[in-house]
Amino acid sequence: MKLNTKNIGNLGEDLSAKWFELKGYFILERNWRYKRSEVDIIASKENKLHFIEIKTRTNSNFGYPEESINQVKMNALKKAAVAYLELNTCWKEFQFDVLSVQLNKNKDHEFFLIEDVFF
Repeated sequence: MKLNTKNIGNLGEDLSAKWFELKGYFILERNWRYKRSEVDIIASKENKLHFIEIKTRTNSNFGYPEESINQVKMNALKKAAVAYLELNTCWKEFQFDVLSVQLNKNKDHEFFLIEDVFF
């Protein structure tokens, strides 16, 4: 099966959810939407809520996956997070994280977590 951009993104999100679970996170939501904004993964760990943006690539021809996240995307993520927090008022601590996924054909996939992204 040839991977197109959507398939690559879906595969990256599936692998990421498993990766986070192995790291002790509890996945609360996947692809949570608020109007036109979406949060790829909302997870909790140690009483902290994590809004996670996943970026996946199959090569580095256009740079590292995390380099494709711009201010517009982060603003949309922030709007969705505010809406989620208004619906789920029990959370006192939260942060924004980015997981960069590099898919590799002949070796293990690479994961690079950037925690508590400030924007």
